[in-house]
Amino acid sequence: MHVVVASHHRLPVEGYGGPQRVVVALVRGLAALGHRVTILAQPGTKVREATKIVEVAPRLLKDSGIDLKRFIPDGADILHAHYPMKKGPKDFPFVQTLHGNWKPDTPLPPHTIFLSRDHAKRHGSTVFVYNGLDPAEYIFRGRKEQWDLFLGKLHSDRGYQWAVDAAKRTGRRLIIAGGWRPTFTGGIKYVGEVGGKRKAVLLARARCLWMPAQWDEPFGLPTIEALFSGTPVLGTRRGALPEIVTPAVGVLRDTLDELITAGEKVTTLDPRACRERAERHFTHLVMAEAYVRMYEQMLQKGELK
Repeated sequence: MHVVVASHHRLPVEGYGGPQRVVVALVRGLAALGHRVTILAQPGTKVREATKIVEVAPRLLKDSGIDLKRFIPDGADILHAHYPMKKGPKDFPFVQTLHGNWKPDTPLPPHTIFLSRDHAKRHGSTVFVYNGLDPAEYIFRGRKEQWDLFLGKLHSDRGYQWAVDAAKRTGRRLIIAGGWRPTFTGGIKYVGEVGGKRKAVLLARARCLWMPAQWDEPFGLPTIEALFSGTPVLGTRRGALPEIVTPAVGVLRDTLDELITAGEKVTTLDPRACRERAERHFTHLVMAEAYVRMYEQMLQKGELK
C-alpha cells in the first residue's frame, strides 16, 4: 500500500512535540511493514524511512479547507492527515487523526480516528487507534532511583502542581521537565524541556512518572514512554489513562491525598511488567498495523466503523 501521511509541522520536531513524534513513529512502522510512505509536511522535513517527502508551504498546510490532492503523487492509495481537515481531497480516499479534544457539539471532520476508546466515546464515535512509539528510543532500567518525574507541558490541565504539592508534603525529590522557567525550591529540580537520550535516561531512572491529569486526556503519550522505560505511572483517572495504565503498571486515584497515600505502592510494581505492556500494545508497529486496518476499511467500504 502507498500511504500519504500529512502533518502541518516540520518533521522530526525539535523538543517534545508529542503528536509529531507519533507521526514519525507511524511512518517508521508503515515502512517496516513493507508499505510505501509519502510525507506532506513543511520544508526541511527529513524522515529517512519515507519513500518520498513533498514539501508544502506552512500557510497551505494550516489552511484546513485546502484540497491536498495536487500534492499527492500518482499511485498513492490513501491520505492520512494528522490535523483537522474540513474536507478531504476530491475523489480520493482519506482519514484523519484527531490529536486533541474538541468542544462539545462541535461538528467533527469526516473520517476521524481518535486516540483511545474514551477519546472516541466523548466525541460520539467508536473509532480509535492507540498511539505507538519505537521501543528502541527508550532505555529499560529495572533498578530505580529515589526521585519522581513529571514530564510534559507545565500547564494547569496537566496537573504538574499536584506533583509539586506532593513533593513538598512528603519531602520526596521531584524532577520537572517542561517548556518554561518556573521557580522551585527544596527537593524540586527543574531541568527544562528535554528530548532524545537525556529524556530517555530521566525516564529510566525515575521511581515513577507523575500523570495527574486535570483534563480528559486523549491518550497521554508520556505514560507509554515511562512504561517502555520500566517506570510505573502515578496519575488520575481522567480520559484515556485507565485504558493505558493498568494496576500492574501504575496507580490511578482521584485526589491528591489519595495519590500521596498510594505513592509507595508504585515501588512494588515490576518494571518488566511495564515494559511488556508497552511492547504488547503501544509500539510503532502495533500502531501501524491498526492504522492499516483502518485504511483497508476505508478503501473497501468508504467509511470507518
